Amino acid sequence: MDSKEDVERLEKLVGQLQGLHTEIGALAKKSPNDAVNPFKLKLINKVLALGNDVLGKKYKPFDEFDQFDADDTPSTSDVTMLISQYMEEAERFRSDNVKSGYGGWYYVVQGEESDVRSGPPTKIGRKR
Repeated sequence: MDSKEDVERLEKLVGQLQGLHTEIGALAKKSPNDAVNPFKLKLINKVLALGNDVLGKKYKPFDEFDQFDADDTPSTSDVTMLISQYMEEAERFRSDNVKSGYGGWYYVVQGEESDVRSGPPTKIGRKR
């Protein structure tokens, strides 16, 4: 990561993905084939756009997918599946950019350990 702002954007993305996954996941359990309404779809697409920007080409889950088409409304299960993929890649990106030191885990910014605390990595290894 190039700056502390990049860390903040990643943290925001992770929080938004978790919130969406919880909300849409609950809807998917009740009615997996129901369509997502236009208001929710607009918000979901905003989070996915942030995800594409933050994760970049290396960590983006699917090369051919950017966001949902508003004219081809996805089901709650479609959205839940895709959000899960973004969550996995966001965590892999985070795990690849934290380092142990000073009794805790810290984000790596510009190749150096920063003073921004993190949780321990949950993903081992890097995508090749």
